[in-house]
Amino acid sequence: MSRSQEELDHWADLHNPNNDAYQDDLDNHANQLNPNNDEYWHSRETDED
Repeated sequence: MSRSQEELDHWADLHNPNNDAYQDDLDNHANQLNPNNDEYWHSRETDED
């Protein structure tokens, strides 16, 4: 399966520690694991809430 240049660039951004997207992804992940952060609760909301 061939990937577009845009898809390859996006993957590279997410795996390059010198790129803002890499740090943003880590920050988001950490926030979703921290019960003192609103994103923790937001990531656990369901459609039934």
